[in-house]
Amino acid sequence: MIKKTFVNSVLAFFLIVQASASVAQNSLQNDDIAGKVNVFLGTSGDHGQLSPAASYPFSMLSIGPQTYPKLHAGYEYEAKRFLGFTHNRFEGVGCQGSGGNLLIKPFLGKDPSLDLIKSSQKGSPGYYQVNFTNKIKAELTVFEKMGMHRYQFPLGEKGFYIDLSYTLANKFVAEEHQLGKNTISGWIQARTTCNAGTYKIYYYLEFGQGVKITETEPHKLMVQLPETSRNAEIKVAFSSVSMNYAEASLSKSSFDQIRDKSHKGWNEALSKIIVNGDSARKKLFYSLLYRTLQSPYIISESDGTFRSTDGQVRQVNEVRYNGWAVWDNYRTQLPLLSIGWPNQYQGMVNSLAHLYESGKKDFATQTEPSNTVRTEHAIVVLLDSYRKGYHVDFSKIADSLIKEVDHLDFSKPDKALESSYDTWALSEILSILKKPELSEKYKQKALDYKKYWNKDFKDISKPDVDKVQARGLYQGTIWQYRWFVPFDVKGLVALMGGMDQYVKQLDHFFDEDMYNHANEPDLQVPGMYNVTTMPWKSQELMHRFAVDTVIQYYFNDNSKGIDPFIGVVYKNEPKAYIRTMDDDGGAMSAWYALTACGIMPACPGWPIYYLNVPLFSSVTISLANHKTFHIKVNNYGAHNKYIKSITLNGKPLQRNYLTQDEMMQGGNLVFEASAKIEKDVPLEVWMSEIR
Repeated sequence: MIKKTFVNSVLAFFLIVQASASVAQNSLQNDDIAGKVNVFLGTSGDHGQLSPAASYPFSMLSIGPQTYPKLHAGYEYEAKRFLGFTHNRFEGVGCQGSGGNLLIKPFLGKDPSLDLIKSSQKGSPGYYQVNFTNKIKAELTVFEKMGMHRYQFPLGEKGFYIDLSYTLANKFVAEEHQLGKNTISGWIQARTTCNAGTYKIYYYLEFGQGVKITETEPHKLMVQLPETSRNAEIKVAFSSVSMNYAEASLSKSSFDQIRDKSHKGWNEALSKIIVNGDSARKKLFYSLLYRTLQSPYIISESDGTFRSTDGQVRQVNEVRYNGWAVWDNYRTQLPLLSIGWPNQYQGMVNSLAHLYESGKKDFATQTEPSNTVRTEHAIVVLLDSYRKGYHVDFSKIADSLIKEVDHLDFSKPDKALESSYDTWALSEILSILKKPELSEKYKQKALDYKKYWNKDFKDISKPDVDKVQARGLYQGTIWQYRWFVPFDVKGLVALMGGMDQYVKQLDHFFDEDMYNHANEPDLQVPGMYNVTTMPWKSQELMHRFAVDTVIQYYFNDNSKGIDPFIGVVYKNEPKAYIRTMDDDGGAMSAWYALTACGIMPACPGWPIYYLNVPLFSSVTISLANHKTFHIKVNNYGAHNKYIKSITLNGKPLQRNYLTQDEMMQGGNLVFEASAKIEKDVPLEVWMSEIR
């Protein structure tokens, strides 16, 4: 009888899992997820630095409006005056942005300098449309490395003004082009984000028949259209390798067919995570998830040919990526991709490892194949990926990893902690390579973070500990940076004087509103109660910064000054974030997406995720090999943000964390939520330490 009951229970459990997967698949087929995305989220002011450009998952081609005034992504939601349309950008980054190449401006009459004034606009993933007061209608769409413009004009003289030297923030370096009967092809070289290096893109433009193309001045072209035509299309393709590859990417498909392919591709990418719950929150979730799938960019061609960061053309049997923002997104966006998009993520891991073979820099080389931002902490990403089951051949790049760590900067308090994190990662990698003496050497060097911490972060009574950029810090305060020891929280607790002092100082940090969600130095701190006997404090903080009203200080360099932000951080509107808060290549969007799913990386470098009550009643993540990981919340409610109990595959989970392997195996994770603090829940904690 007992055996029969057990067998029936097991059978019932697997039927539930199978049914959950079936429901998720049916939902995927019937639900237009891409239609829920608001591409205008974060596109006004310094509230995300995003654009509504037509794009495709991980594509370097991104055709979007260029406005005046323009911000980091070349666009301002409230702008009326349009300068034209450009073909690439790095969404959500600083230093006045990156990209903005190949400006095309439609015009009427003989004067292309006349203003284009917006009368209406709309957009969705892979598509953007704008109507102008002069009766020109423009539509844009992108599929993989190829895109199309479609225009409707009034009768009369008309054409396109093309500026091959246009870039965001005047970063043009050089260009060469060739004119055909109805084509323009060539390459453009420009400086990367923050002017740290240069990138080179190859392009191919194809117009309809009957056009006349002339060069009006250096780098400036005019394309005249037949006066009797009222419609015009432009096909465009990009390549990091050559003009021939760009031309080969052009498709004979119509504009509507390309748009449909793009929408389908976005639906497939976004449907890797299916959420159920409040309709408005679902739209916010998918609008943010959309931003996590825009970079890095695929730079290899279909035959595996790509141009590396040393300028050499190579060929491999895999997809290669570029366009990195690792310092920003290694804690959120990349871990999220490692869960739901494993095939793409393996290509990204391979591409990061390859940087060490061809000459990696923290920012960019002088021969980048696409615009990029920065690659600090790539060594942490590689360790993290290896421990999550992804293939990394450390033996090929060990010498380069050592060389990088040997040249890390320890000169500033924040740099000392960040460099110690990378040094710890190298120690772990050398241990994996069975090099115990070298591993111990770098372990001891990583442990030196304690002397830096004691020097600059231990004493919190000094008057400058609450000042942004005090003591040469980059973008934060002493209070915010002092928590940046994710690789050795056990050691950090000891440095603070034990667990009681650790909790007391954490309490003070949040009670005094010193946490800054507008930037990343302290992004991990809301989860740091998870190593204590009070994990509910982290559960409340994750919920608070995801959906509740908060107060935030520390804009630019005014420290805890006047005019704080008071409101909800994540909003589905153009002014979506706290002012001065960039999305940083999907980093901040991914923070919300992970929190909404109830998981958050504890320490990149270890495959561990802290748990919080999800923001939806259920979440289903599609994994490799047709597996699914289903997350459910019992007693789901707006105020039920505390964990009462957890089960994994029907068994009690008496800990507040989950491993990557447990997720990737598929199954069911069930939260029992509560509106009141559950102090008596027996939970085993996970705490990082240098061992």
